[in-house]
Amino acid sequence: MSVGIVMLVHTALDRAEEVARHWTRGGCPVVIHVDKIVSNQTYEAFQNRLSDDPMVLFSKRHRCEWGTWGLVAASQDASELLLEKFQEVRHVYLSSGSCLPLRPVEELVDYLAQRPRTDFIESATTADVPWTVGGLDQERFTMRFPFSWRNNRYLFDKLVEIQRLIGYRRRIPHGLVPHMGSQWWCLTRQTLTAILQDPERARFDQYFRHVWIPDESYFQTLARLYSTNIESRSLTLSKFDFQGKPHIFYDDHLQLLRRSDCFVARKIWPHAGRLYDAFLTDPNRAMSQQEPNPGKIDRIFAKAVDRRTRGRPGLFMQSRFPNHGWENGVTAGRYSVFQGFTELFHDFENWLSRATGAQVHGHLYGPDRAEFSGGQNVINGALSDNANLRDANPRAFLTNLLWNTRGERQCFQYGPHDNPKINWHMSRDPNAQISVISGAWAVPLFKSNKNFAEIRAEAAALQKIESKMLDELRNPDVKARVRIWTMAEFIEAPMEPLQVIIDEIGQKSLRRLAEAPRLEDLSGFGQFLQNLKNQGMHPYLMGDFPVDPAPRNLPGGHRKPYLIKK
Repeated sequence: MSVGIVMLVHTALDRAEEVARHWTRGGCPVVIHVDKIVSNQTYEAFQNRLSDDPMVLFSKRHRCEWGTWGLVAASQDASELLLEKFQEVRHVYLSSGSCLPLRPVEELVDYLAQRPRTDFIESATTADVPWTVGGLDQERFTMRFPFSWRNNRYLFDKLVEIQRLIGYRRRIPHGLVPHMGSQWWCLTRQTLTAILQDPERARFDQYFRHVWIPDESYFQTLARLYSTNIESRSLTLSKFDFQGKPHIFYDDHLQLLRRSDCFVARKIWPHAGRLYDAFLTDPNRAMSQQEPNPGKIDRIFAKAVDRRTRGRPGLFMQSRFPNHGWENGVTAGRYSVFQGFTELFHDFENWLSRATGAQVHGHLYGPDRAEFSGGQNVINGALSDNANLRDANPRAFLTNLLWNTRGERQCFQYGPHDNPKINWHMSRDPNAQISVISGAWAVPLFKSNKNFAEIRAEAAALQKIESKMLDELRNPDVKARVRIWTMAEFIEAPMEPLQVIIDEIGQKSLRRLAEAPRLEDLSGFGQFLQNLKNQGMHPYLMGDFPVDPAPRNLPGGHRKPYLIKK
């Protein structure tokens, strides 16, 4: 009977009864505090069910609202009753009705018997506490909080705002240095008695009655005055998410809890029958005698928090979708966008597919449909080629395409005829590789049989659209890998930029290109541009094309003979 248990209960009384009997079977007396929110009828029935066990007592009831003094008062009264009625108790272990012992009671008793003067209570100054959530650390000790944070959030926030505005500060009692930590502690009889029987207790209680969340600071602060040996840690495994809410353990956490080597865990879901059966009814399945080490499973919880807050790259979760900048990557993988290549090269898509092994699409944002590779109407993830469905959310269309085709490099064509709304998103995507041959849209116009007045009007409109696209791609905020060539610059030496693009895609082993795409016949293109100029339209995005370029590699005239003297 060297360890006594204080249980704070407010719900799932049937589970609390099971745990209480488990403690007493192990020789540990239990004092239970039942929240006043529980009806008298339910409380009396619970009390009657445990009346057959002389090692279970009930303390005076308090209203235990989260963040208020009631939790401290309940712990005080229950601890006083336990110390008074069970003189053999050397350690008092505070737990809740949702706590579950993970190791045999005998192991806890032996562990504490080997450390008779050690207090296990998480206790750190506000400057050293990184886990406070809600924006109040030192202020929780210097302001007043008469309103409930949960039930009267507006009044709570307004009063905090007013106190900050007028500079109100409460005086911390002399000799106290505020500390914080988990409310689940295990204190020696000597330390707990000194706290409860302190002549200054009335003054301390009056001060902490108006501290925010006093159950995380009252015993944590006063233990520093009386304890001779504090280990600033809790023997209870409790994990919290990034919002400060406790993780709840379910049946599928059984092996995880076993690996923690902790004596007690909270919060356990009351319907997790497998956990209660494993840890309360089968001692042979208990863990070996190890030092409690919740750090063993910290990696799993850190991964869970990361998944909750950041998610997977390119996958929009409901928790992050409305928040701009929370995407953790706009898309799920790298992809390549080609602008002007299909216009300049014959059968460019098939050539690129052979050269890289990537999946090469046509104009995914074309005006009529999404031109999927191979002429498909539906692609992975049931993505339709319907232009109306695509244009309802162009960004989501690209995100879904790359998520559904993870592991395979996607390439597609783009141009001034296509939906312009996606250009801004692609330019800010670090996964995008965008290659542009500016002015190449003029080649199809050059080869068309349209009336020249129509050609001139269309050329002016396309040049205006592409100019705006290029401005977006040159913006300082661009994160994509962007390369821009004028058409005249590109056709001077096309193999070098093509090799760079292929190497960056990196689908196949790095080697020199053995096959080059076939350039469209541009005979007379320079005169075509001159005609546009003559009609008052200035086609500047193509670069400088001579009107009549001199043919390359022409055979020269007969060379003048000369003599070599010996």
